[in-house]
Amino acid sequence: MDLALTVRNTFVQHFHGEPVVVRSPGRINLIGEHTDYNDGLVLPAAIDKAVYVAVHKNNSNLVRLVSQEYNDQVEVGLTELVPSSSKPWTNYILGVVNQFQKRNFTVTGFNLVIGGDVPLGAGLSSSAAVECATAYALNEIFSFGLSRLELVKLAQLAEHEFAGVKCGIMDQFASVFGKPNHVIKLDCRSLEYVYVPFDLSGYKIVLFDSRVKHSLALTAYNKRREECESGVQLIQRQYPDVKSLRDVTLSQVEECIKPVDLTIFKRCAYVVEEISRVEQACEALNSNDLDTFGKLMFQTHEGLSQAYEVSCAELDFLINEAKKFPAVIGARMMGGGFGGCTINLIAGAEMKRATDLVTLSYQNQFTVTPGVYQVTPSAGTAVIV
Repeated sequence: MDLALTVRNTFVQHFHGEPVVVRSPGRINLIGEHTDYNDGLVLPAAIDKAVYVAVHKNNSNLVRLVSQEYNDQVEVGLTELVPSSSKPWTNYILGVVNQFQKRNFTVTGFNLVIGGDVPLGAGLSSSAAVECATAYALNEIFSFGLSRLELVKLAQLAEHEFAGVKCGIMDQFASVFGKPNHVIKLDCRSLEYVYVPFDLSGYKIVLFDSRVKHSLALTAYNKRREECESGVQLIQRQYPDVKSLRDVTLSQVEECIKPVDLTIFKRCAYVVEEISRVEQACEALNSNDLDTFGKLMFQTHEGLSQAYEVSCAELDFLINEAKKFPAVIGARMMGGGFGGCTINLIAGAEMKRATDLVTLSYQNQFTVTPGVYQVTPSAGTAVIV
């Protein structure tokens, strides 16, 4: 059954009213990894896996939530909104309510049912999809009149303050602004963006989920941010106008950082090269040159694995196995690192054979079956019922 209809029917059963239903998709990032917090460029797309919320006012001072995924129900007063450690799934919803309240919008009681098919923990930003769906739905039913960009910023702050994750803005932006058959070239400094056509004729986007999330992911993420900031400080001694790695050339990295600290040099060189790769990737897509685009994906993985050092044995294994198939024209790890998914461009005719054999090899090596998800760039957040 259609997921939107399932969520709507669950709402009717629980609350005996007709809700507004909003769809908000998960996202992939094709290229531009660890560039967002360096004021760089990213190239995400919304995908055809999404979160659905069904919402209606309930004329009380209570928020009543039902999760299909967790088979759980929660009721909380609007004056009692605090992050929950026992039911963390509620934080992405209540954090959004809290952000509306902080902006002095009057949120009254409402009922909400949530469901969807964005795989949890796979790095497809199910949390951002929940936040954006909730923000969009509440903006709709209470007629707050916020723009899409304002909702994106509100959803990002909800994640910072209620979920405790200091994410960049890419995930929420991609979820809200997605467009079918396009990727979004997003400037993380100015928030300017352009849609770039993504013609997948003959090819499929396939994600292999390693099923791994190493505990050092967050620690290493924070460490990489610090290393990038240290690199900027070293460059500023010679070039005081530099604000971030976005402003830096590779020759400046070699001149100012390489003689001082080789590790920080590797980190910063990767980021500068990756920002440039996003530009090259957009040129390739505008020329409908998927082969060049795929080669850039391979380059990104090598940089993430060798220079930025945020890959792991499982992700590297998935990439090396994928490379054995000429049908795989591009592949890389996606996301913060140390687990999650690889993203692969595979010729459609060979997709089943390649995915079956990569899956088998991974099972034999790690005694774990990887998740396999085929995704397509899709539309962003919208009311659908």
